[in-house]
Amino acid sequence: MKRETVLNLALLALLLGYPLWAWSVDEPFLITLTTRAVIFAIAGVGLNFALGFGGLVSFGHAAFFGIGGYAMGVLAFHAQSYSPMMEWPFLIEGTKSMPVIWLVAIVVSGIVALGLGALSLRTTGVYFIMITLAFAQMFYFFAISWPAYGGEDGLSIYVRNSFPGLNTMDPIQFFAICYVILLLVLLFVWAAARSRFGLMLNAARQNEDRVQAVGQGPYRLYLVAFTVSGAITGLAGALFADLNRFVSPTMFSWQTSGEIMVFVILGGVGRVFGPVAGAMLFILLEHVLGGVSDYWHIYLGAILLGVVLFARGGLYGLIAGREVAHD
Repeated sequence: MKRETVLNLALLALLLGYPLWAWSVDEPFLITLTTRAVIFAIAGVGLNFALGFGGLVSFGHAAFFGIGGYAMGVLAFHAQSYSPMMEWPFLIEGTKSMPVIWLVAIVVSGIVALGLGALSLRTTGVYFIMITLAFAQMFYFFAISWPAYGGEDGLSIYVRNSFPGLNTMDPIQFFAICYVILLLVLLFVWAAARSRFGLMLNAARQNEDRVQAVGQGPYRLYLVAFTVSGAITGLAGALFADLNRFVSPTMFSWQTSGEIMVFVILGGVGRVFGPVAGAMLFILLEHVLGGVSDYWHIYLGAILLGVVLFARGGLYGLIAGREVAHD
């Protein structure tokens, strides 16, 4: 068995075993902390699909994270308040609300990613980075100026959305939902990376001229990758909003985009499980160092600098070696 495969299995086992231990000793906070890491991992996997496999350095993925969050917040707000502004609250009542909200978050985020990608991908390099950042900031300021849904103060959801047969207010059960979704997302990305589309996308990242020579358009490949990436990140945003039962414009901020980028870089760009490791390390540092100093980001910056300079394959490249990619 390859070293990276063993590392993948160990990572999943740790991510599952730790909250189960916390549940056995009645530590719900630790379960919630791990759930947060799982959700951030999903967001990182979403960005990695565009960045790692397509070479698209997007600094605006907070736009999709926030859209997913607000899709959840707006729908749940109207469903729980039975507002007359909407005629279809029955669609998300009762045990069906969470799957419906996931679907809405994925579709809306994907559509927005398709539109933004169609414009942004007409540029390259630093221009692409800046235009994605600009779009995310546009959504940020729009959310601030949206008083119907809290404006700058955000929007609180009093009851977590429901899922058939489960009590989502129980931390361990909500963790189980997020963990299964992470597994499904990882399986999807793993399969996509090995599909004909994934191979062509990787080829376009390395040499666009060769891809054009065999009749494939790099623009179309990048657009599909960017759309799928945005949809996955939007799903993470919906889960994050459900976890906190709160959405706010900060979900659109450039700091959020930066954090998602950090997950990918720490774990390993282009590694399917890389963002999972990166998100886990980020949450660990936030929890441990955050109790030591309010300026714990300084230590995170030093670690990130060390990874960039001395472990350019991220944690996965450092531990499993750089010769194997996309496992």
